[in-house]
Amino acid sequence: MLAVQAAEDAAQGVPALRVLCGAAGDSAQGREGQVLMTGAGARDKKTRVAVDCMGADRGPEAAVRGALEGSGQTGVEVILVGDGDLLRREVRAAGSVEARFEIAHASQVVEMDESPAAAIRRKKDSSIVRAVRLVRDGEADVVVSGGNTGAVMAAATLLLGRLGPVERPAIAVPFPARGGDTILLDAGANVDCRPVHLVQFAVMGSVYAARVLGKRDPGVGILSIGAEESKGNELTKETYQLLSSADLRFLGNVEGRDIFSGEVDVVVCDGFVGNAILKSCEGIGEMLESFVREEMTRGLRTKLAAVLAREAFRNLWKRVDYAERGGATLLGVKKGCIICHGNSSAKAVRNAVRLAGNFVSGGVNGEIETRLERTSRGDMGREG
Repeated sequence: MLAVQAAEDAAQGVPALRVLCGAAGDSAQGREGQVLMTGAGARDKKTRVAVDCMGADRGPEAAVRGALEGSGQTGVEVILVGDGDLLRREVRAAGSVEARFEIAHASQVVEMDESPAAAIRRKKDSSIVRAVRLVRDGEADVVVSGGNTGAVMAAATLLLGRLGPVERPAIAVPFPARGGDTILLDAGANVDCRPVHLVQFAVMGSVYAARVLGKRDPGVGILSIGAEESKGNELTKETYQLLSSADLRFLGNVEGRDIFSGEVDVVVCDGFVGNAILKSCEGIGEMLESFVREEMTRGLRTKLAAVLAREAFRNLWKRVDYAERGGATLLGVKKGCIICHGNSSAKAVRNAVRLAGNFVSGGVNGEIETRLERTSRGDMGREG
C-alpha cells in the first residue's frame, strides 16, 4: 500500500518516499517503519531538526508551514513527525516553499491533558516520542515541539539523557528587555531546587546567553526580594555565596522588575517561581493587548490615531511577541530540545527551527559540559 502511494505521489511531482528504520531495540517483526518523504536536496552534514507536528493546539498546519519556512530561510533540514497522510497534505497545502525536509510517520498523539509520564510509557509511537527518538538515534540533532510540555521534558530527559555534570535540566525562557532579551531559568522543570542546582542553571544560562544570544560576558543574577545580599530565603542566600566565586559575571540579587531592565542577562530561580513569573507575564501581556485594542477603537479620533500609529504598534508588538523568539530551550540534556508555546503559530515554529540551528552551531552543550566540569572540581574562580 505504501509503495503504491509512493508511486502515485512521485507521479504527481511529490518527492518519493523512503522507509527509515524504527528506534534501536524495536522488534522488526510486526513493526511498521517510519515513512519518510524526502524534499529538495540530498542528505548531508547540515543540522537536522525533528519537529513534532501533532501535539500543539493549532495542529499540523502551523507546525508544517513553520518548519518548512524555517528550513527554507536557514538551510536547516527538518523532519516532520506525525500522521504521514496529514503531513503530506499539509506539505502540498504549503505550496512552493523551498525547504529540505522528510516526513516521519507517528501513529499516536499525546494530548495536552494527559499525564506526561503515563503518556510516554503508553504511547511509544506518539509524535513526541518519535521525534525525540530520531534525535537520540542520530537521525536529527534537535527536537522541536509545541506539545504537552511535561511529556516533551520527560521524553527528552529519559531518552536523550542528561549532560554528564548536569543534575537537573532547566527550561530557559527569553524575556524581552531593554537592549536585548534576558534569559530566565528555571521556568518550570524543577519545582524544588537546591543551591547546587541554581549554580548549574547560572552556568548553563550564561553559556546560552553568550553562544545563542551573542551576549559578551553575560551578567547573572539571582531572583530575590531585594538587591541586598542579606535578602531572600535560605536557597537564595546559599546560592549567592556559591555564585560569588563562580566562573561567571555574578551581579548578585535582582528583583522581578530587573528582568526587563536590560541590566542583567541571565536570571536564575527555582522552577516554581520561574513558571509563576512566566504565566503572570503572559496574563499581563494579554490584558494590555486587550486594553489597547479597546482604547484605540473607542471612537473616531482614537481609530484615526491607531491608523497613524500602526507602524509603531507593529514594531512594538514585534519586540514583545513570543513568536519572534521561537520557544524555550531545555538546557542540560544531550543533543537539543526546543519547547514551543502550545498555541504556536507558523511564525513561532519557523523561529524555533532557526533557534534550533543556532543552538547547534553555537556549540552550547560542549561549553556547558566544560564549564560545569570545572565548577564541580571546585575551580570556581573566574579566569583573568
